Amino acid sequence: MALTGAAIAFDLDGTLVETAPDLIGALNAVLSERRLPALPLASARHLVGLGARVMLEHGFREAGATYDAGDMPLLVDRFVEIYRGRIAEQSRPFPGVEAALNQLAAEGAVLVVATNKRTDLSLELLERLGLLDRFAAVVGPDAVTRRKPDPAHLVEAVRKAGGDPGRALMVGDSMNDVLPARAAGMPVVAVSFGYTETPAADLGADALIEHFDQLPAVARKLLT
Repeated sequence: MALTGAAIAFDLDGTLVETAPDLIGALNAVLSERRLPALPLASARHLVGLGARVMLEHGFREAGATYDAGDMPLLVDRFVEIYRGRIAEQSRPFPGVEAALNQLAAEGAVLVVATNKRTDLSLELLERLGLLDRFAAVVGPDAVTRRKPDPAHLVEAVRKAGGDPGRALMVGDSMNDVLPARAAGMPVVAVSFGYTETPAADLGADALIEHFDQLPAVARKLLT
């Protein structure tokens, strides 16, 4: 099989799953509790993947509101509580994800998720969407020594999945995926539909895909 012995690491939010509706829904619920206006999906979508704190700070700033820095941990906890309750309400795999994962596995690749989303939330989301059994490991920032964009995150995630970092590929949607892959010596594929302020075509990936049905052929080219 063409990809036997290869490992393919995936970012989660904005790469495998369209999670923005539920994340921004949780953000707006927190803002509503503080009597602040909701943010439209389009204005905050690019922040998904940067963490709850960044999203909350953006929400307060857009509303022209201030907050006590000491309140931020409580706000983050409340955000996570609300998000967990709706984690798969509107979130869905991007088109072609399941078929591509099945094809890559059939060709012998080991699949792993390397995400800056907390591991427990990542596991719950993937399980709710019926994707969890595709992956040998799901590795959030709490399960590694250093999180993306540090290359240690990718290297440790691939090893946790039983793969070889020297024959691994990263698939992601932002600089937080491209930069660590480059530093780890891994080829990297960017998706065109994710969450990034930098246009996907300008991320410097080895390949850019517009649909997951393109991924198996690209992976074979980059890894064999």
